[in-house]
Order: sequence, then C-alpha cells, then structure tokens
Amino acid sequence: MHPRLRAVLAEPRVPHASGPARRDWALIAVFAPAIVLEGVARPDLPWRVGCLVIALTLLPTLLWRRTKPLAMVAVAFGFTTVAPFVLPGDACQMYTTSFLVLLTYALFRWGSGRDAVIGSVFVTAKVAAAGLAGSIDGGELVAGFAVMFAAATLGAAIRFRAAARLRELERVKLLERERLARDLHDTVAHHVSAMAIRAQAGIAASASQPGAAVEALRVIEAEASRALAEMRAMVRVLRRDQPADLAPSPRVADIRGLAGPGRAGPAVEVEIRGDLDDLPPPVGSALYRLAQESVTNARRHARHATRIAVSVAVDDTSVRLRVSDDGEAGAAHPAGSPGFGLIGMMERADLLGGTCAAGPGPDHGWTVTAVLPRAGVGA
Repeated sequence: MHPRLRAVLAEPRVPHASGPARRDWALIAVFAPAIVLEGVARPDLPWRVGCLVIALTLLPTLLWRRTKPLAMVAVAFGFTTVAPFVLPGDACQMYTTSFLVLLTYALFRWGSGRDAVIGSVFVTAKVAAAGLAGSIDGGELVAGFAVMFAAATLGAAIRFRAAARLRELERVKLLERERLARDLHDTVAHHVSAMAIRAQAGIAASASQPGAAVEALRVIEAEASRALAEMRAMVRVLRRDQPADLAPSPRVADIRGLAGPGRAGPAVEVEIRGDLDDLPPPVGSALYRLAQESVTNARRHARHATRIAVSVAVDDTSVRLRVSDDGEAGAAHPAGSPGFGLIGMMERADLLGGTCAAGPGPDHGWTVTAVLPRAGVGA
C-alpha cells in the first residue's frame, strides 16, 4: 500500500463531534418546506408524491452528519444512486436535494480517513449514475463532480485548520504550564528552601545556642508569610472571579534585596554596574529570578561556602549576570541531570533570546552565567 494512502486511511475521526443541535433542526425547518413547495410547484415532476416522500425521508440524514458521516452518506447517496434506474422519471432530481452537498462536506470534515475514502465511492457513483441514466448532460456531469469536490475540499481544509488550531492551543497550554512551573519554583519553592535551610541551622545550633532556634523560627515564619502571600497572588491571577494582584514584577534593582539581613547561609554580595533606567520589565524580572534561583541553589548545595557573589553588568546591547560561590569545587549542585531550577533558568533566558549556563567555577564553587539582550528579544 502506498504510504500516502496508508496515512489517509490511518487518519482518525475528529473527536467530540456533536450530535443533533439547534442549527441542524434549523436546516430541517428550512429545507422541509422548500421540498414541499418544490414538489407542489414544479409541473415537470413525473412522480410528485414519490419525489416528496424520498426527499423528506433523506432530509433527516443532516441531523447525524457529524456523528455518523459515512452512514449518512451511504444511505443518502446509495439510494439516489439506485433511484434513476428503478424509479419512474428519476424521482430524486429535485433542486432542494442540494442538501446532499452538506453530507459530502461533513464526511471530510468529521469522518476518519477510511470513512472519506469509502464515502467518496458513494458520492462518485451517485454523480456518475445520474450521467449514465441520462438525467444530466455532460456539462451538468462535470459541474456535479466540481461541486462535490469543492465541498470535500472545503471540509478537509476546515478540518485541518481546526486541527492546527488545536495543536497551537495545546502548545500554548504547555508553555503556560511551564511558565507556572517556573513561577512556582522561583517564588514559593524559593521560600520553602529558605525555611528548610533555616530550620536545619536552628536544629544544629539549638543544643549550644537555645536562642538560635527562636531566631530560626522567626525567619521561618517570615518566609512562610512571604510564600503564602505569593501563592495567594498566583491563585488570584489564575481565578477569574478574584481580583489579580497588580503589584509590579521584581526588577534588577531588587537583586540587592537578596543580600538583606536575616538570610541564612553564606553572605551575599551584590554588584550592579550600568544604566538600569530603560531596561524592559520582562528582562529585569527574568534577571531577578535567575539571580534568586542561583543564590538559593548556592545556599542549599555549596559546601563550606562563606560568600556568594552576584554581579550584574548592563551595556548598550546586553545584560550579563554572574553568580558564584567560594564553596568546594563542583559541590554547588548535586550530580546527575539538572534540576527543575536549572531547567527553568535556561527556559527563562531562552524565551528572551539569551543564554544561561551553570557549572563548576575555574577554581572553586559553582558559577552561573546568563546573558540577555537588553531589548528583550522574544519578550
């Protein structure tokens, strides 16, 4: 079997096709009186009662053209194919039976690839049979094939356009899930990590310094309050019935807050060079999140580190971030594949047209470097 034909036959039916709806009953309400009017008004119908009965009997196929397209095509076109040879005066040649074109459209719009191939046989046989029976001349025969082909092409085009839109929607959903995962990791997870670090420090010092445990609890309480506030802000954004928190996103200048008092672990030193005034908000927010995650990783994983250096350099075309610690060489991140934090950092940089890399420092510790376009390409 030819690969293209195999691919066509393997095409599945469109999922979630709806059954009879208001628009379908509206079509019935329009075509039924039109069929009756044509049957009464046309003097050239040799079998008037038969015309009306056949046309009205086939009309309900419109109701199930989406859920059972092949069956409806087989019934309607199968009967009208045989009719010119067994019924007097070709009882099915009525203008109002043009609703059969909708069945052809539905076959290619909603049916599977196998349905479309089999149904095409019925459609072709119907038009060809009308020509063989002498019901239509050569010009009408060509026109009939053209109309059915146009209906099939339109159905296929709309089908594949809808499929493309569905794929795009799924892609957008995936990107949004990744964004939410990054935000959760960079906000709530950051505070949870800080609480874990502080709790470990408090436990270690509680035997010799009872006051350290109390201080650790105060820091944990503060971090928990921040995490709860940020979680509530994210939930308000996701819920349409709640007012969103319109507080500004973090900026590059907020990186200085990572070196604030009350932080557990190694001391953080922040140096920012360059003009930050016209830096786009997406770039500033991304740099802050990259620095925040890098500092959190260093506090969690850098063994025997006493200092974490954060450097931001801004020039006319780009912004460079460098975060390094003085811990043991290669010990600032667990072995194996990168964690969700590093993956999220790389994704943030890539979305803005930049790069982010992490690895052991030249002499000691761990170093994270990121370079983002100043204009925020792709933001």
